[in-house]
Amino acid sequence: WEFNGSFYQPSAFLMMGIPGLEALHHWISIPFCALYLVALLGNCMILFIIKRTQSLHEPMYYFLSMLAVTDLGLVLCTLPTTLGIFWFNLQRIGFDACLTQMYFIHTLSFIESSVLLAMAFDRFVAISHPLRHPSILTKTTVIKIGLAIVLRGVVSLLPIPFLLKRLTYCRKTELSHSFCFHPDIMNLACADIKVNVLYGMVILLSTVGMDFIFIVLSYILIIKTVIGLATKEECLKALNTCVSHICAVLVFFIPMIGLSMIHRFGKDVPALVNTLVAYTYLIIPPALNPIIYSIKSSHIREALLRALWRKGD
Repeated sequence: WEFNGSFYQPSAFLMMGIPGLEALHHWISIPFCALYLVALLGNCMILFIIKRTQSLHEPMYYFLSMLAVTDLGLVLCTLPTTLGIFWFNLQRIGFDACLTQMYFIHTLSFIESSVLLAMAFDRFVAISHPLRHPSILTKTTVIKIGLAIVLRGVVSLLPIPFLLKRLTYCRKTELSHSFCFHPDIMNLACADIKVNVLYGMVILLSTVGMDFIFIVLSYILIIKTVIGLATKEECLKALNTCVSHICAVLVFFIPMIGLSMIHRFGKDVPALVNTLVAYTYLIIPPALNPIIYSIKSSHIREALLRALWRKGD
């Protein structure tokens, strides 16, 4: 512990695995390894297919590439500490290392939220204004949107590590997860955390909260447009292009909202539920997104089969 008058700051935190199931961590690591492997291979495959296939060089797949890169980042942020606990019981993480991991996890989560909003906008333009879609979402516009998404995530969360670093901490250093999460670290402090709570809530509502609202509004407008289509076949065809995105939105936002609510208001929620929701939030979306898009997108399926066919030859 570092001591400076009445100021205490831990040199390290202790991360937790799955509470009550510590003896089974080696066995539990098997499904986690499978999910991580699927996430790594699946997202790399999506990027490879889009890069190699000229017909997929359009806004929808550029945004999908951004989603795949973000998912890879989330996986690489949590994989070392999670498997370190399950395999080697490595619970200790340095204070600064914990803040760094926390910053990247939250930043990538905010970026993923923004990418899902950009994908919703792309679907809205493609369905509501199909003839103007190429002129509205040009390659330059997509790049500008991507840079704005990254900049918003990086800048909005930059104060968080410094707000945590200024706090005085109690002797308790046990985190609730196998990764560092802002509310989790914040609740270990002995100092007044009102500024941290307020800033965290404002940033969450003004970024992820607004993203979710605009995604819902986009789909209300899409449904309004689809209802006006002449035939049932056209209606179903238009909605079918949105199924993958809707699944990705639900898989990402439901666990994220659940975890945020548990950390802020769910003091009586069992630790096991808290842990499972956290893992669902950070591991399931990166693993499921490539599967969802591979199943629902005929273009990606065909490009994948062509690539495998060439490799087989």
